Amino acid sequence: MLIFLSGCAQQQEAPHAAMPAAEGPAVSKAICVLHPTEGHNVGGTVTFTAVEGGIQVVAHIEGLTPGKHGFHIHEYGDCSAPDGTSAGGHFNPTSDPHSAPTAAKRHAGDLGNVTADENGVAHLEWTDPHMTFSGANSIIGRGVIVHAGEDDLSSQPTGNAGGRVACGVIGIAKP
Repeated sequence: MLIFLSGCAQQQEAPHAAMPAAEGPAVSKAICVLHPTEGHNVGGTVTFTAVEGGIQVVAHIEGLTPGKHGFHIHEYGDCSAPDGTSAGGHFNPTSDPHSAPTAAKRHAGDLGNVTADENGVAHLEWTDPHMTFSGANSIIGRGVIVHAGEDDLSSQPTGNAGGRVACGVIGIAKP
């Protein structure tokens, strides 16, 4: 029996030592499909495309109340809680304060606000110089949250934007 166990131990170690780390192709585009949280009817899509100077964010969201709504990348790609809280807090790998998306120091997930028109439709196009598809600021697998109210861009730690009306997970898109 001892011989058998030592043989298993050797077989378990050998594949790890012989196999190099797998590297896939570079990500050039990601997508997030937003789904409503409980009690809401908000949905849409957000695409993220690598461009010179950062990541271009294009959002189309429907079912909102007219006005501004906080729009953030959150720490976890988990929308399993009915209210979206399973997505955690704002994605903030640098431990910076919450701020406007144009601020030099801010959460990597601070995207500011989307503004819904009288029909509840919001559209946003913006290039973010802080986010990436790899490394510490990678957004792949993170959550996107749309909030019920306006992000004031200064209240700590979240901008006082209210409840979560939509949640989605950022995944790699077919280029």
